[in-house]
Amino acid sequence: MEPYYPALATVAAYLLGSLSFAVIVSRVMGLNDPRTYGSKNPGATNVLRSGSKEAAVVTLLLDGAKGWLPVALVQWYGKPYGLEDGTVALVAMGAFLGHLYPVFFRFEGGKGVATAAGVLLGIHWGLGLATLLTWILIAVFFRYSSLAALVAAVFAPVYYIFGDGLAWYLDGAVLFAIGLMSLLLIYRHAENIGRLARGTETRLGQKKA
Repeated sequence: MEPYYPALATVAAYLLGSLSFAVIVSRVMGLNDPRTYGSKNPGATNVLRSGSKEAAVVTLLLDGAKGWLPVALVQWYGKPYGLEDGTVALVAMGAFLGHLYPVFFRFEGGKGVATAAGVLLGIHWGLGLATLLTWILIAVFFRYSSLAALVAAVFAPVYYIFGDGLAWYLDGAVLFAIGLMSLLLIYRHAENIGRLARGTETRLGQKKA
C-alpha cells in the first residue's frame, strides 16, 4: 500500500462531503437559500420548509449518497490497495465532517443526519437500516426530526456493537468513527435539545418563521 492512499481517500471523501446539496438543489430549483429561512440549517428538513417536497427529497438522497459512496467504494475496491477498516473509518469521518464544515461553503454546513445515515449504510446495510428505522419510528410517533436524529445517534454505536457476530465483525477504528459521529450529531443539535426541553421545537411539516 502506498502510504498516501488513505490520505487521498480521506481528502476525496471530505471534498465530496463538502458539497452542500441543500444549497445546490435549492439554487437549481429556483428556491430561496435554506440558510436564510427557518432554522437556517442547510439540510433536507429545512429545505422542506420552503414548501418543495421534491427539493427536500432530492437533498435528502444526495446528502445520504455523499456519505455512502466513499465508504462503499473503499469497502468494494480498497483491499487490493491496502485500504482496510482503518481507511473506512477515515473516509466515513471525512465525508461527515465535510458536510458539517464544508470547504466550499465557508465551513458552514448542516447537522449531518442524512450524511451519517449514508455512512452507516456504506459500512453495512444492516447497520444503516436499523438506524434509519429508529429515526423513522421516533419521527412518526413524535413528529420531531431532531428528536429522531438524537435517538438514532445514541443507538447507532449500540447497533454496531451488538451486530458483531451477526452481520459484521467489530472493528475498533470503525466503532470510534461511529461514536464520534454520534457525539458530533448530538453537539450539532444542542439548540434543538433546548427547544425540545422548552416545548418550542418545530414539528415535521410545520413551517418555521
